[in-house]
Amino acid sequence: MNIYEFGPLAALIDLAHTVITGIAELLEPLAGSASAALAVVLLTLIVRTLLIPVGGAQAKAAAARSRLAPRLAELNAAHKDNRELLARKTMELYQSENTSPTAGCLPVLIQMPVLAAVYGLFILPTVGGHPNDLLGQTLLGIPLGSSLVGGIADGTLSAGRIVVFAAIIVLIAVVAQTSRRLLPITAPAQPAAQPAPGMPAMPDMSGVFRAMSFLPFLTAVIAAFIPLAAGIYLLTTTSWTLVERLVLRRVYPPLAPEPPAEDPSDDGDAGPTPPRRAAD
Repeated sequence: MNIYEFGPLAALIDLAHTVITGIAELLEPLAGSASAALAVVLLTLIVRTLLIPVGGAQAKAAAARSRLAPRLAELNAAHKDNRELLARKTMELYQSENTSPTAGCLPVLIQMPVLAAVYGLFILPTVGGHPNDLLGQTLLGIPLGSSLVGGIADGTLSAGRIVVFAAIIVLIAVVAQTSRRLLPITAPAQPAAQPAPGMPAMPDMSGVFRAMSFLPFLTAVIAAFIPLAAGIYLLTTTSWTLVERLVLRRVYPPLAPEPPAEDPSDDGDAGPTPPRRAAD
């Protein structure tokens, strides 16, 4: 089944098509033949701006997971033989931090259909039963519906097209490498023991997070196969993601775990070490 034929998603794509067509018409007196490509950029920025609260919720949940992971591990180690007590203590810990084991999942689910609809707009030849006029527009004489691989296959690839497609692919790869260096994706620490009955299980996401760290580079490869309009969208949205994550990391910095309190039975002279917070 083609997911883009699903009623609500198809309606979102049709709405996006109407919006981007209107933007392109407004920009045409100023941008000329590049108005459609510029409209792709503007629509992407508008959608990502509307999704800022979603990104904030994800960053807040990630910071909470980072902060609670050591304490959850301590609870598992201390109460692994008493599942009911472990469940109660775990929920009390989450409640004390005003979060939950599934925090951040809902924002991901909310943004997925929106981003899928925007992406679909740039790859589908027809929208709402009519031709996708956007893909017939051009940038520097290159149809927004053409692709690098498609140009190679049909023999229409010129030097100018190679330069444009290569520039987009290289820029996406540069953004990916920058993101990988500044914001490495790491899996959250896993609990030391299985959750108690009735508690939501925390799946082992380490493999998923490792794969996600290479996703931006995969995006650069995909850009060679998809229409130019979709490549412009991917470059814009990946660049936005990098900047947004850098900003949100400052707003919701992960906290350094508190060191365990000194054992009262310890006869050492040193007192307990005060808790520390990681520098912003």
